[in-house]
Amino acid sequence: MSFAAGYGKTNVDLLFENMPRLPQEGEEIFTDGFSLCIGGGVPGTMITLGRLGVECKTVTELSDDMFSRFALDEFRKAGVEPVNVFHGNKVAVNITAAAITKNDRTFWSYGNTENSAKEDEIYSALRGAKAVAMHESYTEVYRRLKEEGTTVILDTGFIEGMSLESFRDRLLIADYYLPNRKEASLITGESDPKKAAAVLREYLQTPIVKLDKDGCLIYHNDSYIYVKSIDEFIHVDSTGAGDAFFAGFMFGIMNEEPIERCVLFGNITGGKCVTAVGCTTAYVTKEELYAYAEKYKDNVIYNY
Repeated sequence: MSFAAGYGKTNVDLLFENMPRLPQEGEEIFTDGFSLCIGGGVPGTMITLGRLGVECKTVTELSDDMFSRFALDEFRKAGVEPVNVFHGNKVAVNITAAAITKNDRTFWSYGNTENSAKEDEIYSALRGAKAVAMHESYTEVYRRLKEEGTTVILDTGFIEGMSLESFRDRLLIADYYLPNRKEASLITGESDPKKAAAVLREYLQTPIVKLDKDGCLIYHNDSYIYVKSIDEFIHVDSTGAGDAFFAGFMFGIMNEEPIERCVLFGNITGGKCVTAVGCTTAYVTKEELYAYAEKYKDNVIYNY
């Protein structure tokens, strides 16, 4: 069990940066800033993790269009093995074009709703992983993987109407759940992150609540640990920060690090991500990650 893995739709982002304004209908406006990158979700997490030298497998849906070929090339450059489970006829990946002005951003998105992946092939592709990023669907797949010794990590992001009732089955399977402050509050009904973590303790041995730019809270062995964010990272774009945090956290799990160090790794990879536009644009190497972890080891505050 030496590799990390996860299933999820691949998102490709076309980013039109430094737009002077948004065009009106019928207008064309040019900008000198443009980038193309893999967007958020499990495939983006696997790319960040692969760049850290972890053997990774992303189970996703690709077709023979130019955007799928771009994604395939990005996976391979990051050392990530893509496993294609697409059986449809449309463009398989989700595509988003973002117009980014000084004050805001506007999105145009294509979403492939064809869910052609079969449960058995997802299970077969993920089987044998040391740690797996848990998708919001295919609960039985993750139950089987956990029974076989795989560490299962849940981070669905925001879902409309999320609650303890709707998440109970997933929480009972997951070894770790990585909600942000808003998500933890919606699920537990508690606005105080400490109280939210205490509610989640009924389902998880070590609840974790991400506090956005303020760092992260851990409830471990009946005491709280606070892990501060990395001050030197200058915020440019929050897109993909959660997926990058997930990669750093999973890196720690793969290397059997203490939980607070896993979270510190997550703060580093998530913090680095926000220093550039795009989900997978800014990242750290394995060597840089360890150097930052040593530099900011005092960011871990026990008995908080």
